[in-house]
Amino acid sequence: MSQSFWNERYGGNECVYGDAANEFLVAMVTAMGDGCASRGRALDIGAGEGRNALFWAARGLDVLAVDQSEVGMRKAQELAQKRGLSLRTLAADLREYQGEPGAFDVVSSIFVHLPADLRALVHRRVATWLKPGGVFILEAYGPEQLSRDTGGPKDAALLAPLSTIVGELAGLKIEHQAALERDVKEGKFHSGAADVVQVVARKV
Repeated sequence: MSQSFWNERYGGNECVYGDAANEFLVAMVTAMGDGCASRGRALDIGAGEGRNALFWAARGLDVLAVDQSEVGMRKAQELAQKRGLSLRTLAADLREYQGEPGAFDVVSSIFVHLPADLRALVHRRVATWLKPGGVFILEAYGPEQLSRDTGGPKDAALLAPLSTIVGELAGLKIEHQAALERDVKEGKFHSGAADVVQVVARKV
């Protein structure tokens, strides 16, 4: 999906995936307690309109949101200002984004669906972006989602099975992995019963 596609999708006044953080992200951070960053630096990739990046900012982290859509990043900044939060944004293609090695305490990837080669490249880079002890949190639609009309891409090449994602995170310790059905309610484009994959991995 092109930059122009996302700019058009984010072009309205509403937050098309809602303005609340992803439920899985919130649940994992709550469950990890002190084992997940409450200070330091966070990177949210495929950040869209900023809802998950702002979750990290509200916890007191120094947050960088990266997305190819300039419109999405502008809306993220506007939402940060309304909430009185500090947020750094970067409109960039993930293929070009290198990231600062060993810079981040947490990296999040929520419903980011990339071509297989780019997804594998980004997942290899995650290990270099994280500090020792840093955490990577991912939720995405799985291949079974193709049979549903509740959200996600309709291109099978953009929907990776759990085993593939875990395999791309070599060098990280997998602390949680699941492929399951859950009810996703995140704006008008993510609404209803869905097949998702979830991973939490830590750099040791």
